Amino acid sequence: MTTRFNWMSWAGLLLSVLAALSFPLLFVKFPLTRDFPWANLVLFLAAAALLVLGLKRGFTASRPRKSKVAASLLAAFGFTIIGLFLFSAFVMARWLPASHGAPQVGQKAPDFSLADSTGRETPLAELRSAPVNGQTPKGVLLIFYRGYW
Repeated sequence: MTTRFNWMSWAGLLLSVLAALSFPLLFVKFPLTRDFPWANLVLFLAAAALLVLGLKRGFTASRPRKSKVAASLLAAFGFTIIGLFLFSAFVMARWLPASHGAPQVGQKAPDFSLADSTGRETPLAELRSAPVNGQTPKGVLLIFYRGYW
């Protein structure tokens, strides 16, 4: 006696949905998984394996026709989710325009002024010319810290 519930197809679809949603909700917060979605690719690989096994199980000779249709639809939805994620992560990301106005490596930044920790406006030219330990600095390192206080 075979069970009528094809859990592999449903688990594959659920895992593909979770893998697609986990990138913007969880993995984008960490640089290790944000720059290249390797964790999502592992989850999608497991989802694809479950979808293929569920499809294979759905098309066994003892299964009714509605089981074959359900396995086919679940696999189609799961692989569509996987395909859309891969398309958006690897193809659409290349469509983003380049930032032509940004300074290039080695190029001097345009002069600007920012508030320091005391609230005083400090221009970049002053930081370039102010002596540090009796010597004129070779450059300025500007660090943007996303603090909320």
